[in-house]
Amino acid sequence: MTATAHAPRPVVWFSSTARILVAGQAPGQKVHLSGKPFTDPSGERLRDWMALTADQFYDRRRIAIVPMAFCFPGYSDRGSDLPPPPLCAATWRDQVMDALPELRLKIIIGGYAMKYHLGSRMSVTEAVKGWRLREKDTFVLPHPSWRNTGWLKKNPWFQEDVLPRLRSRIKDVLND
Repeated sequence: MTATAHAPRPVVWFSSTARILVAGQAPGQKVHLSGKPFTDPSGERLRDWMALTADQFYDRRRIAIVPMAFCFPGYSDRGSDLPPPPLCAATWRDQVMDALPELRLKIIIGGYAMKYHLGSRMSVTEAVKGWRLREKDTFVLPHPSWRNTGWLKKNPWFQEDVLPRLRSRIKDVLND
């Protein structure tokens, strides 16, 4: 059992042939219950950002969905999501990444994934803004949660500049 009294249920979605990595933070409670990543409103928004159908998004042969915490970490005493426990990434992340030799595009979602994959301490906003400065095969995105609706309104450049380039790159990688 976890600290919040639920049994761990890893939700990791990948195949060694995957070309795109969606590196998220941690499954939420809905995902924990469904056993399938991004089966919540965040997933709907993310699929829209990526311009993918559910069938395309859940094609393990092409898209790996690997959160920093493989299991739902639970809620704090205040009802907030707990952060991904560092032990999960320390134990499993490198092994999973080594099992994905065909990756051609990394989509990094949120601060925890960004710190792991980029080793960066900058803010998520700075990292998302820096998309032109990175290799064309790495995009940092804010979390697609409803909690970030205000961020999206304050940063219209994300939808105007970043998403069209991300969608184009996804299309190129999947059609190659």
